[in-house]
Amino acid sequence: MHEIPLGILFGALFVLILLSAFFSGSETAMMALNRYRLRHLTRRKHKGATRASKLLERPDRLIGLVLLGNNFANILASAIATVIAIQLLGEIGIAISAILLTLIILIFAEVAPKTVAALHPERIAFPMSYVLSPLLKLLYPLVWIVNVVANGFIRLLGISPEEVKETPLSREELRSIVRETGSMVSKRHKQMLISILDLDKAAVEDIMVPRNEVVGIDLDDDEDKIMETLINYRHTRLPVYRGDINNVVGILHSRKVPRLFADGETVSVDALKALLDEPYYVPGGTQLHTQLANFQRNKERVGLVVDEYGVIQGLITLEHILEEIVGEFTTDPQTYSRDIHPLEDGSYLVDGGANIRDLNRTLHWRLPTDGPKTLNGLVLERLESIPEPGTSLRIAGYTVEIVQTTRNAVKVARLSSYSQVTNSNTKESPDKPA
Repeated sequence: MHEIPLGILFGALFVLILLSAFFSGSETAMMALNRYRLRHLTRRKHKGATRASKLLERPDRLIGLVLLGNNFANILASAIATVIAIQLLGEIGIAISAILLTLIILIFAEVAPKTVAALHPERIAFPMSYVLSPLLKLLYPLVWIVNVVANGFIRLLGISPEEVKETPLSREELRSIVRETGSMVSKRHKQMLISILDLDKAAVEDIMVPRNEVVGIDLDDDEDKIMETLINYRHTRLPVYRGDINNVVGILHSRKVPRLFADGETVSVDALKALLDEPYYVPGGTQLHTQLANFQRNKERVGLVVDEYGVIQGLITLEHILEEIVGEFTTDPQTYSRDIHPLEDGSYLVDGGANIRDLNRTLHWRLPTDGPKTLNGLVLERLESIPEPGTSLRIAGYTVEIVQTTRNAVKVARLSSYSQVTNSNTKESPDKPA
């Protein structure tokens, strides 16, 4: 039998190894493409992305084509390597060629191209899509036969290859994507995006102005006190009630206040009532993202939070929710020192009524927020009693020293992020999951 020249055989073997590397790299690159970026590029009419996206609509056909080409190249390369080995070494060359060819294919046709494709999927997949698309049309009959047999077996396992389903991103996965955007998105914008996603973790009670801190106008007060409140108040909208905050008559907008003084320096209660808007009530437990939508839909900016019995618990405004996203609007340094007073040793004197979420945001701490909303409530929950001044406890790794109390609450506490025990009247509070 006439022997084929070794030069032709080696050339054919080299081409087949390149072909095997092509199919191996194509498979990895196509499967490693970022599907969300691929959609973005497709919408921008990127030709390579459009072709790749179309190929990935039926991954069973793409995989069938790639494996058909890859196996064809590898098997034919094995046959040619065997012929070369027999011509050079005789029968003993068969074993040697099998070992050498396995190493060559493993390194140059599998590991190396797949590694490059995994590191740079777009650089590999987009150009190769120009070859794979027409190749799929050319070899479609063979691919179809392979897919019919393979898909028939897959269906026996209860899997439908026609249903290409992508698992939607969860909120936690989306948070991870935002955090990993690097310098592409500024740190402030990242925090805003994460804050939007975190709106479902908090309810209106977490950020509302507590009932005992709500500033309003009592119609049962004398005219001088009503006048003083109108002149000195700092809020855009003010609840107006009669006798008790639970008997709200309406909400007064600041732009209407000048009308009350149009006829003189006195204020008529009837004139005041005529300027009031209907109060808007918010059920307790409403999540912030839901309430933001409710404010927008109802064209409201302030709501009174009520519990299941209709008792008013506090007041929430649109600005409160927006501040959860973008941070505090004010740059007034007095705002920082209203409830939190930094000390020279790095600790802080904190008002017992301070909101825990505000503390965490201001001090970048991680005090638990799944229970009481104020520092006083958190301390009382842990100790289950009204503590004496000087009592210290640990909460979530932070030291809380009681400085001043009233008969029924913690008035002032000293907080630090390190362990500090001041006297023998120290109690350890087991940390609860935050």
